[in-house]
Amino acid sequence: MDKIIIKDLEIFAHHGVLKEEKNLGQKFLLSFELLLDLEKASTEDNLNETVNYAKLCIDIENEFKRTKYDLIETAAEKTAGYILVHYPMIKSVKLTLKKPWAPILKTVNYVAVQIERSWHTVYIALGSNLGDKKKNLNDALNLIDKNQLCHINKVSNFYETAPVGYLDQDDFINGAAEIETLMSPLKLMDFLLEVEKKLKRERKIHWGPRTIDLDILLYDSIVTEDEHILVPHPRMHERLFVLEPLCDIAPYKMHPLLNERIIDIKNKIKK
Repeated sequence: MDKIIIKDLEIFAHHGVLKEEKNLGQKFLLSFELLLDLEKASTEDNLNETVNYAKLCIDIENEFKRTKYDLIETAAEKTAGYILVHYPMIKSVKLTLKKPWAPILKTVNYVAVQIERSWHTVYIALGSNLGDKKKNLNDALNLIDKNQLCHINKVSNFYETAPVGYLDQDDFINGAAEIETLMSPLKLMDFLLEVEKKLKRERKIHWGPRTIDLDILLYDSIVTEDEHILVPHPRMHERLFVLEPLCDIAPYKMHPLLNERIIDIKNKIKK
């Protein structure tokens, strides 16, 4: 991936814990490494295929000064998020925020924080077997897409499937979606649980009927060991109702543990 580098953009702003810092303000220096694909811009000599870094610097300054934060950690987080949301061509940001006039009663060149943030590609499964099932799936997708930290790239066909586990319930409508998100796996899971709650999901019977079910299947190519969010989904490779729609949008995606393509896993269990 190519880079645009901006070094020590100077901005006078009002971040800091102390009252004087918020009232008087001080100098901050921001540096960025922006990852994006510059091949088309360079071969066509076309500004529309790259980021106008003059405009970007003005936008960053306006955003950086818009709110007063206690911590430079928060200012850095908000700035990185702003860049990724408003400049979709940029896939990743490495941001260094320096505070040269930090009131620490010692002689230093500066104190600083450095963060890296990027868009992540995630595949989620959707299911519903209560009420207007297709509407439930579409409502969930709309709620996900309205969150500025997420956007939907692809949606599979919807499939009617028989229930698994608890059988005394109606058939499901199942689908899958590819999304990009700035959230961590745990933050994304929390957000999806909020979406389920908004759509009146109730957890009364294990594997029982539900208005909506949202599961993270794959998150980039990572493997987590957090008991609260296991990625890849531990049972996805056993479930045709997951693999079928996933093959609509990512047939050649590799399962990071099984080291097999999704379509090959599906074909194995379909025999």
